[in-house]
Amino acid sequence: MVAADREHLRVVSEEDSSKRRQILDGARKVFMDLGFDGASMGEIARAAAVSKGTLYVYFADKSALFEAILEQEALQHGQVVFNFDPARDVETTLKDFGQAYIHLLCRPGGGSAIRTVMAIAERMPDVGRRYYVRVLDKTINRLAEYLAAHVASGDLKIDDCDLAATQFMELSKASLFLPFVFQAAPPPSEERMAEVVDSATRMFLAAYRAK
Repeated sequence: MVAADREHLRVVSEEDSSKRRQILDGARKVFMDLGFDGASMGEIARAAAVSKGTLYVYFADKSALFEAILEQEALQHGQVVFNFDPARDVETTLKDFGQAYIHLLCRPGGGSAIRTVMAIAERMPDVGRRYYVRVLDKTINRLAEYLAAHVASGDLKIDDCDLAATQFMELSKASLFLPFVFQAAPPPSEERMAEVVDSATRMFLAAYRAK
């Protein structure tokens, strides 16, 4: 009887998780199409192909839904493996990281959460802060720790590794991310991303490689 109960709980849990993903996929589409203010729980229920009653079982309101989407975005960022092994040489590590980072930002659909956060951050600053801490700040800190290790070994000369990490990330986005996130251009090609990241790496090392 205990084994049967456990099996039933496992099936229910899987169905629950699948339904939650279905709702979040529908909500993401509505937020992307209509923005946070234009979205309604009714529109989200229709897009997710569930009843409003089912929707409210999982999420109290659209703010809770949007927070869940941001959590998914944070998880996707966390699942991307950036190799910051201090034993790797700086040039190779920066190039690999830069390309993985810009791929993550400019993936199809990748700009929708950022656009929506930007649209509501002034009115809901806690949402903007949480997104920054969960998604962006963690990556900056990891790169800064890698750079600090190479400052200690004498490969780099950097006074502020957090600033330098942010500078490299911004250089890697140059001419790619803003046109993409504002839908002024399609996702950049592999060749263009490699070209921009190679340039970013050269500029960074020209400024920070130990003489």
